Amino acid sequence: MRIPNHIGIIPDGNRRWAVDNGLSKGKGYTFGLDPGLSLYKLCKEIGVKEITYYGFTTDNTKRPPLQREAFVKACVDAVILLSTQDAELLVVGNTDSPMFPKELLPYTTRKTFGKGGIKLNFLVNYGWEWDLSNLFQNKSSKRTNILSCIKTNEISRIDLIIRWGGRRRLSGFLPLQSVYSDFYIIDDYWPDFKPEHLSNALNWYNEQDVTLGG
Repeated sequence: MRIPNHIGIIPDGNRRWAVDNGLSKGKGYTFGLDPGLSLYKLCKEIGVKEITYYGFTTDNTKRPPLQREAFVKACVDAVILLSTQDAELLVVGNTDSPMFPKELLPYTTRKTFGKGGIKLNFLVNYGWEWDLSNLFQNKSSKRTNILSCIKTNEISRIDLIIRWGGRRRLSGFLPLQSVYSDFYIIDDYWPDFKPEHLSNALNWYNEQDVTLGG
């Protein structure tokens, strides 16, 4: 089977899962922590070289305060949890904004935890306009150096994006790195993650004709 080098993860459906289970919307984020760790372990086992998790966006911070506090705490807890594993961990987002959690500032330069090996990127307080802002300022940038100008220049091209929760949109997820990504949708909500979600996505990806436009 052809294994993607880099998988992007959009873990959607936490609030809808919470409502379906009789909880307030903010309570759903906590139940996404174990799925994130389980997915990491499965990807590491099969030889994926890089994973990018979509934490929260600058647009998400417009949500009600209780929900905002809940997803910020969940992202902090997720990064700390992943730092207990063998990984080269990097948190990327707008650190100039007060919405960026101070607890994650030490992770904004890539650090090796345990034996390292797999690259883990976590997008926190991320916005596509923020990511591409240097490009807007320097319109003369050539295609050959365009990736070096973006804020997420340490994150490589994504082969496969998997989104939970049934939505068919990227929601601003790494627009340059995802330009040739294959996009797989899972209708189940993120807290209901199952190993077969990943295996089904990989089986589907294995059947795709990856040409990168050629």
